[in-house]
Amino acid sequence: MNSIEKEISYQTTNTYSTLNELSDTTKNVWFVCHGMGYLSRYFLKYFKGLNADENYFIAPQAQSKYYIPPKFQHVGGSWLTKENTLKDTENVMRNFDAIFQNEALPEDINLIILGYSQGVSVAMRYLARRKLNCSHLILMSGGIPKELESSHFDFFSSKVSLIYGTQDEYLDEDRIQLEKNRVVELFGEQVNILPFDGPHQVNVKLLLDLAQ
Repeated sequence: MNSIEKEISYQTTNTYSTLNELSDTTKNVWFVCHGMGYLSRYFLKYFKGLNADENYFIAPQAQSKYYIPPKFQHVGGSWLTKENTLKDTENVMRNFDAIFQNEALPEDINLIILGYSQGVSVAMRYLARRKLNCSHLILMSGGIPKELESSHFDFFSSKVSLIYGTQDEYLDEDRIQLEKNRVVELFGEQVNILPFDGPHQVNVKLLLDLAQ
């Protein structure tokens, strides 16, 4: 007997989380993509130090969820794996489309896109596929998708920051140099590269500095 893998399409439902309120005093809207093992509502805790009147945060939730070892009590999310990546990426893109449609952001809003760890891959793919203009792209402690080329960002001329910890347990010196080369290859020499002395973590201080 032969095993056959078939494909179906169906409608699904997902959540996302927001922090603060979108109002007349809002200066920045942040679209922040969490890393593996996070839930969006908990990921937002890193941004509570930024001015609440001026900053509104949208955190999409990865559809795939799992119990985190070793105790398997807490739940985390994961965006993509090497299994069926192209189709799963399309699902993530449609998820993000639905969020932006639901939020109905003003056209003149100052949009900041941030990806942390595994969230870097989906943030960059969404930017490239939807030709999404934003004022600042922040890539923190993650890997740039291999398939992306400079031509995918020929529309983009805004600020780009690459942030990583020099003691990151998932990024050795060779990998860090690779990511630095890749971000310059995609966006040019104007990229702001910001290393910090620390492990694989969300660097709140640097985010506060960038938000100034």
